[in-house]
Amino acid sequence: MSSDDGWYYDVSTGTVGQGKDPSALNRMGPYPDRATAERALEIAAERNKAADEADDEWNN
Repeated sequence: MSSDDGWYYDVSTGTVGQGKDPSALNRMGPYPDRATAERALEIAAERNKAADEADDEWNN
């Protein structure tokens, strides 16, 4: 999958779209499919939690 045909989540509008948009600074992606792009914020939260837990383990 190239980034030209990936799916993106627009954080400013809450919408999901396909394809690259050079003027879109508020997009997360690319994701492999629409359903995954719709979960972008959930995925980011999961990754942040895992990174925070890893930091806590490293610092202890």
